[in-house]
Order: sequence, then C-alpha cells, then structure tokens
Amino acid sequence: MAVVMDAFYRPTKPLITSSTPSSLIHNGCYVSNTTSFRLHRINSSKLGHGCSWMQDNSTYRDIIANNERRHGPLHSVFPPTRAEVSSVKDLFEFICSGPLIDKLGFTPETIAESIDKWLEKGSHVCKLFNLNDLFLTTPQKARIYHYYIPVFLWCEQQIADHRSAFKDGDDIPPLVIGFSAPQGCGKTTLVFALDYLFKTSGRKSATISIDDFYLTHDDQVKLRERNPGNALLEFRGNAGSHDLSLSVETLTSLEKLTKEGTKMKLPRYDKSAYNGRGDRADPSTWPEVEGPLTVVLFEGWMLGFKPAPAEAVKAVDPQLEIVNKNLETYYDAWDKFVKSWIIIKIKDPSCVYDWRLQAEVAMREAGNPGMTDEEVRDFVSRYLPAYNAYLPTLYTEGPKGSDSKRTLIVEIDEGRNPILAG
Repeated sequence: MAVVMDAFYRPTKPLITSSTPSSLIHNGCYVSNTTSFRLHRINSSKLGHGCSWMQDNSTYRDIIANNERRHGPLHSVFPPTRAEVSSVKDLFEFICSGPLIDKLGFTPETIAESIDKWLEKGSHVCKLFNLNDLFLTTPQKARIYHYYIPVFLWCEQQIADHRSAFKDGDDIPPLVIGFSAPQGCGKTTLVFALDYLFKTSGRKSATISIDDFYLTHDDQVKLRERNPGNALLEFRGNAGSHDLSLSVETLTSLEKLTKEGTKMKLPRYDKSAYNGRGDRADPSTWPEVEGPLTVVLFEGWMLGFKPAPAEAVKAVDPQLEIVNKNLETYYDAWDKFVKSWIIIKIKDPSCVYDWRLQAEVAMREAGNPGMTDEEVRDFVSRYLPAYNAYLPTLYTEGPKGSDSKRTLIVEIDEGRNPILAG
C-alpha cells in the first residue's frame, strides 16, 4: 500500500501561495463549500499509466471516426480507470497551470473564488462520460479542466455579453457560436460536452454541423457529373457540396426560437446511406429543439474559410479553383450568422491523416467496418488542399466579419489537448 499525493501531477508552483485565500485552506487541503478531497491510501498497482484520455474506448472512437453527434446522454463511454486520487489543492494548482488560463483572463484568485463551479462542471463532464471524478488520469484531467471547462466558461461570458446588448422585454436571439476545427481533432466531442453543460445549467441549446447541410445523394451525383475528373468534388466535403439554402433556412429559424413553445426540427445527414456515400436523413428522424434558445453551437471543418486569390489556390491544387469560387457564397449562408468564434488550431494538417488513421485502425481492431490505410489516405487527400489554402489565413486574420474580442483560438497538440500558443 502506498500513500499517493499526486501520481499524475508535478506542480511547478507552490501548492499554496500567498495569494491563496485562507478560507480555502484546511489542514493543507483546499476546501470548497461543496467538496473536500482528501488523500487516500490506494494500491500502487492500480495507478494509471495510459497516455490517452479515452484509452481502450472503442465505442467513443467509433463516434469520432464517423463524426456522428449523439443527442442524449453517453452511457459507458469510458471504462473504469486505475485510481489516481487528488486533493482539491492539487486540482486547484492543476487548473491554474492550464494553457488557456492566462488567455481567458483567469487568475488564481478568480479560480479560487469560483472553485465550486469548476468542481460542479467537472463532475457533470465526468457523469457525461461515465468517469469517476476521484479516479481521473492525467489526460482525462487535462481534457476536462484545461479544455472543456475553460472553453465553457468563455462561452458563458460570450452569452452574457451578447444578452447585455438587448433591453428588458426584447426577444433575444440565441448566440450562434461557430467552431472551426479540422476533422478528427475532437470538435464534435467538445461541442457535445458544451451542449450538455449548458443543459445542466438550465440553458436551452442546439447543436448543428455543416455536415447536416450536405447535398442529397442525388444532388451530389449531379455535382460530380458537372465536374468530371475533379476529385475534390467527386464526393461530399468541399465547398459546393452543401445545400446553402437549407443552411440559411435553418439558421434563420433557429434565431427565431426566442419564446416558450416555439419548436423546429434540425436537419441531419446519414453518412451510412448508399454504402457510405451518404444522404440526407429522413425528416421524421430529425431531432426537435424548443425555444427559448440561449445558444446555438455550430461546428465544421471548413467553417470560417474565406476565398483566396485564384493564383494562390491554383498553386496549391488546380482542382481547388472551382471550390474557391464556390466558397464565395458561403459567408452569407454560414458565417454571417456566427457572432462568436472558437478556432481549434493545429500546427500541421497532416495530423488529420494520423487522427483518421487511428480511428479507422481502432474500428477494425474492434471488429467494425473501417477504411483501409489506403482508403484513409485517399479520403484525407480530398481535404488537404483546402486546409493548405485556407488555414493560414483563418489563423492570422480570423473568419470574415469576426471580432477578435469574440474569437478564441485554441492551439492543440497531436494528443488533441490545448497547448500554449507558440
């Protein structure tokens, strides 16, 4: 038996500093109004040693691989993990060490004052993913307390700022927050967690993806026939393969869900139809949302992309020229509805291939259908030209019409966790 104080976190700062409120210290541990973690004796053989926050979780990886959002609680997404127990003082310091803390304006003092909220939201996320908040591995803690909760708190502030612009009695449209992030980086799961946190906070939210606006199968076939030999428009994905009128209709209707009793159905896309080529899901299966909505979480791999000079895109890939032309109509259909932006930044688009390959390998190992390595390479190759052409401008300038005060850029590593911006 061993006494484990901190099997997963090595503080670079003193655990208790001169700025730590004395009300939070008791016998060397931070104490909140609702929670007090103590040191526990555990069997040292049970200590975690994995490097993935979703280790051995094929169910979860299947969800990401297929980019399908769930519209209800996730049950048994994560298996029980080895025991790693923390005191609140350790968790406080772990939160303070997060790479987004300074960017979001948090200080040790403000975190200490709101520690109950951090613990409450952390408990909700653990419940969502079937995790025990006293038995978290380092990657799990980082994903929750360095990523999901800080981003959620930023979103809450954006909502407060948005609503403050209206007068009492006004119909306040929901804030549309756009999430622009490459495939496989975890944006769908981030949005899923945020949606859950909003609902547990008593706020009504809706989630929508650019995938939901893909052309029907028949229209995608027509698009391919109009562009013979263009691999970028052969299948769904790039600009030109979306029903922009459906986008406008959906986003406009969502903005009108300001009163009790107002309802609408959200379009969904079935990627499994036509042997994986996909088709719009039957409207009878579309989920219904009810007003008054507080926030709409709108995510997509190419959300916020702006047309580039023709010569620049031709230098990347001549096939991209028509895609670039198609992109000119996307601002009015998508981006103009977005008032706050979260941009997930990656250092190298090749990560997309690695992430997709990991997901497909996991699916195959679990006995489920999955693409071969060559099929993954072909799949990703149809997106890489757009990444190479549009990501640099997205990262330096932001989406068209965006406000830097209402834009959060989160740089992530190959493990999909936020890092300090370089």
